[in-house]
Amino acid sequence: MCRSIKTLRPPALPHEATEDDVRAAALQFVRKVSGFRAPAAHNREVFDRAVDEIAEATARLLDDLEIRGGHPARPVRPPEREPQPDAV
Repeated sequence: MCRSIKTLRPPALPHEATEDDVRAAALQFVRKVSGFRAPAAHNREVFDRAVDEIAEATARLLDDLEIRGGHPARPVRPPEREPQPDAV
């Protein structure tokens, strides 16, 4: 498919997908499927509507997915050690 579209769920994305992330993926999808980077004026409405509908469907998908097992949503870093006073 389109290499510009990123996986929008953990652990591939280190944070919850934002509305901007979802919209950018929808825009890339519509661009790829339509073959237009930017539509002509007479196609703008249908192009924008497709982006909106795909963004809504993507948001519903991400909200409804149940991720089992695997990795935690955010990588767990070990706590940083307290600096030790120099032993003299």
